[in-house]
Amino acid sequence: MFVITGATGNTGSVVAQRLLAAGKQVRVIVRDAAKAQALAQQGAEVVVAELHDQPALERAFAGAEGVYFLSPPDLRAHAFIAERKQLTQAIVDTLKRAQVKHVVLLSSIGAERAAGTGPIVTVHHAENQLRASGLNATFVRAGYFAENWASVIPVAKQDGILPVFFPLDRKIAMIATQDIGEAAAQALLDGPRGIRIIELAGPQDLSPVEVAASLSKLLGREVKATRAPIEAVVPTFTGAGMSENIAQLFHELYSCITDSEFTWQGQHEFLRGRTNITEALRGMV
Repeated sequence: MFVITGATGNTGSVVAQRLLAAGKQVRVIVRDAAKAQALAQQGAEVVVAELHDQPALERAFAGAEGVYFLSPPDLRAHAFIAERKQLTQAIVDTLKRAQVKHVVLLSSIGAERAAGTGPIVTVHHAENQLRASGLNATFVRAGYFAENWASVIPVAKQDGILPVFFPLDRKIAMIATQDIGEAAAQALLDGPRGIRIIELAGPQDLSPVEVAASLSKLLGREVKATRAPIEAVVPTFTGAGMSENIAQLFHELYSCITDSEFTWQGQHEFLRGRTNITEALRGMV
């Protein structure tokens, strides 16, 4: 039995579908059963539970051969790092009580750093909590999600501009969530190997200029990457409904990318996905 958190999200749904296709028993944890109907029809057992409800999670984790563990962001949090550290510790404690044999954590490039990476610090804490628990764990350190571009595609469509908060020629590791889900599912199928770290990128690292070129082809009009000042991050994000705390964390993340500090350690397994940026963007335009 494999248990999937975030099973109706971009990566969790892929993990669940891949495991079901492999003939595995799958239990999905969701907040809304209606959103998991498609998975239920494919044979998944659906459990409704909140990540804060540890007794419900312990029952859901019972008998699990492996668990896909992700911690979705709370974009209105006022003390996100501290709150998420407390939550992930509670979940790790629950995984240990349930004697889960293997945990696959959705982590991130930069997770080895204790500070300076904005919201990525939360998975730094989660990795350390899993290490301290003694559980077998695989950390899937994904690059920049290709789907992050979805929020600015309306601007590209309307104005022919792709706004960016880091240097236009800066190539960074990008990865489609389809590929993240497939890598996480394969890690679960591989089984426990103590502590395993997988660095995961797309077929090639890309700059905003190259992303804009792909968008231009898909939209049939010129799209030009345009750098916005880093000072605009906080008002832009708070204007979109995020908390000041979350906005400041993204300011820190974009500063990290700007300073070329958003890189791989280079001492772990390194995988590249198959979905190129044009294929990833096609589902968003």
